[in-house]
Amino acid sequence: MSLPPTPRFREALVDVSAIEHNVRHLRALTGSEVIAVVKADGYGHGAVRSAAAALAGGAARLGVADVGEALALRRGGIDAPVLAWLHAPGEDFREAAAHGIELGISRYEQLQQAAAAASADHPVAVHLKLETGLSRNGVAPADWRVLFAEAARLERIGHLRVRGIFSHLSNTSVDDDRAALRRFEEGLGAAAVAGLAPPLRHLAASHAAIALPEARFGCVRLGVSIYGLSPFDDKTSADLGLRPAMTLRAPVAAVRRVPAGAGVSYGYTHRTDAETTLALVPLGYADGVPRQASNAGPVVIGGHRFAVSGRIAMDQFVVDVGDHPVAVGDEAVLFGDPTLRMPSADDWARAADTINYEIVTRIGPRVVRTPVTS
Repeated sequence: MSLPPTPRFREALVDVSAIEHNVRHLRALTGSEVIAVVKADGYGHGAVRSAAAALAGGAARLGVADVGEALALRRGGIDAPVLAWLHAPGEDFREAAAHGIELGISRYEQLQQAAAAASADHPVAVHLKLETGLSRNGVAPADWRVLFAEAARLERIGHLRVRGIFSHLSNTSVDDDRAALRRFEEGLGAAAVAGLAPPLRHLAASHAAIALPEARFGCVRLGVSIYGLSPFDDKTSADLGLRPAMTLRAPVAAVRRVPAGAGVSYGYTHRTDAETTLALVPLGYADGVPRQASNAGPVVIGGHRFAVSGRIAMDQFVVDVGDHPVAVGDEAVLFGDPTLRMPSADDWARAADTINYEIVTRIGPRVVRTPVTS
């Protein structure tokens, strides 16, 4: 990707062609129908643009956390099938049904609420979520028989269409995931006994879609991987043939020469070893740059790699660049595609003791998202 020459004050470049490439690559790798997950504003990349790019790359449908996110896609002109799976207690599904939103169902009460939203000639499409060991959302095995029987009855009378059955894995170990897979298969068998034959069965997210072929079931939910980030600790995006889609950058806002022993930022957790140059970068924890990465987060300025010096503040941080020539307006890149000699979101995750998912998703609204293609 060739970066636009002048960074905006706070800017995240979003390479939509990278998202399209990643979906196309993963679709071929898994041989499965792809549900592209664009929740949390497309993991910080922009939900509508990410959805459009994923669909262009061959995704068949989209996944989001809640109905509000699904309706935002509809307002943005996305008319592809959308599944929303996390709901407020007692949520009214009528607006979702009117816009053709598919609903993930985790409790008997939700099944009834979905059926209540159906109109005479438009059944509500649902995906039944099973608890298979993650101990989060999903219908418990003890309740499968009753829920499946009621779902089959509501389907027969035209209130619901059971479009899918799904669950989620822990990615703890291959053995743990295979145990959950066996429970999922038991659930599929119980659903069949009740007379349900949904066309979609989806268990694998990015990690299992790549690493556990038997968990694919012909349909996979891909989240972090479509944005070009690896779901593995021991494999990079390049190892997986993925291209990171986000580059976070800002122009250097101030430069000053300071003597040895100068304290830098709050608490003076960094003091200069010698006379040096400090560069101020106008991004901080209000923009999603993790304060936990103080004195550690990598930054490239003028082709040279440095680390944050001192504490990351709400709106800014400082980089000790030594005697390297740096001027106001020079580009500072926090992360992007490491094959282009940029730090990666994984580098920032290690510096902050977190995961790459959080690094991109937490980028705040003050940061302008600029779509680019490569």
